[in-house]
Amino acid sequence: MATELKVLYASAEIFPFAGTGGLGDVGRYLPQALKKLGVDICLAMPLYRTVRERFRLEEFRKLPVRLGRRCIRTRVFLGDHQGIRVFFIDQPQYFDRPHIYGPPGEGYPDNALRFAAFCRALVALCETLSWPFRILHCHDWHTALLPLYLPERRPPVLLTIHNLGYQGDFPLDVLGELGVREEVVLHKGKVNFLKAGILSSDLITTVSPTYAREIQTPEYGFGLDPYLRERSDRLLGILNGVDYSVWDPRKDPFIPSRYGPEDLYGKALCKRELLRHLGLPSDLMPKPLFGMISRLVSQKGIDLLLPLIPLLSQGGYPVVILGVGEEGYQEALKELSSKYELFKPIFAFDEALAHRITAASDLYLMPSLYEPCGLNQMYSLRYGTIPVVRDTGGLSDTVKQVDLRTGKGTGFKFRLKRPCYLLRAIRRGIKAYENRGLWRKLQRQAMAEDFSWDRSARQYLGVYRKLLQTTPR
Repeated sequence: MATELKVLYASAEIFPFAGTGGLGDVGRYLPQALKKLGVDICLAMPLYRTVRERFRLEEFRKLPVRLGRRCIRTRVFLGDHQGIRVFFIDQPQYFDRPHIYGPPGEGYPDNALRFAAFCRALVALCETLSWPFRILHCHDWHTALLPLYLPERRPPVLLTIHNLGYQGDFPLDVLGELGVREEVVLHKGKVNFLKAGILSSDLITTVSPTYAREIQTPEYGFGLDPYLRERSDRLLGILNGVDYSVWDPRKDPFIPSRYGPEDLYGKALCKRELLRHLGLPSDLMPKPLFGMISRLVSQKGIDLLLPLIPLLSQGGYPVVILGVGEEGYQEALKELSSKYELFKPIFAFDEALAHRITAASDLYLMPSLYEPCGLNQMYSLRYGTIPVVRDTGGLSDTVKQVDLRTGKGTGFKFRLKRPCYLLRAIRRGIKAYENRGLWRKLQRQAMAEDFSWDRSARQYLGVYRKLLQTTPR
């Protein structure tokens, strides 16, 4: 047990209160897994307008918060996340807005001040509570300035990087209002929050072992690789997990027929029902159904997939994509759907439909150009939906390449960022699907994989203990 550990977990996103993807998912599940191990954990996030409108909260106290010359009206509200206390930082001038970061495709122009003020408020909260936390666990650029605002005698700080592609870089004119040392935040002529966090945190984790190695290279480091190599002795990759109480076809309330590795008949029923829902004929049942659930952004490899959709449709293979994102990608996918009736893009965020597509699909497409961890490939494995992925980041760590001769493996991987290599992996998947005995073997191997949050939480617990043992304060 870890009852001596009191941790403040600070993040811009925590489901179910607010979130846009993996960052919010981790905030939803990791603290619960840590709590089960005995960690006394509290959460902290901004009080967005949507949270205020949807959840009943209790006012806790007011805080004196200054940022540069600004005095920022700040209150703290209390909420509960399955038995875990949540501190909501209420700064209406910054967070009483319709979006978390800004309208789709753009950020609010004052995002630097918004999240700097949030970090300042967290320090004020710790001070007013007489510093009860032994560890501060920060997440991504939004909280990366926190260690710079702490007093000299402070608890150790762990920074978790969920996606190095998002760094919190801003024009130099915000520097004077942040109240931080110039040399720590300046990077390539801009203010860079994540660089500051990398240099000032006591330990750094990211969300898969392979990604921890990749971000130390120029190809994946987005310009911050020199600082990550400099601190490589304090950088560790811990794979994210899956909440199998939510993602398990044996008890999933969202799918039309439940099933497990011992009886896959229900998966066929899920496929038949989804084809009907999409307006596709049932005589497509013998063909593999390709599914994809993703943000529609360049990182997710949409450009690799676009030229293959006509080939798959002409071959009689149905493809369904669920997601929202950049307008250019949505328009390109919409145009393809007008030409090819077997291609069905759905531009929405729909949790129930995401479960149904995962259960119904035979092959899951995830051709990401880079992928810090990824969750959908782990979901698909548990549902016996064989992933086709690029060999990068967390996809490398969670998907085992199929050997068509021996039948070992759980998915189909490719490395080079070209459509032809993705097509080769897809064709290998189709070939395996046509061998029913081999396919059933692959499905059962995939469904036996275990990426539970308990495994991840135990590794974080080890990191917390290392922080307390090795960080002098």
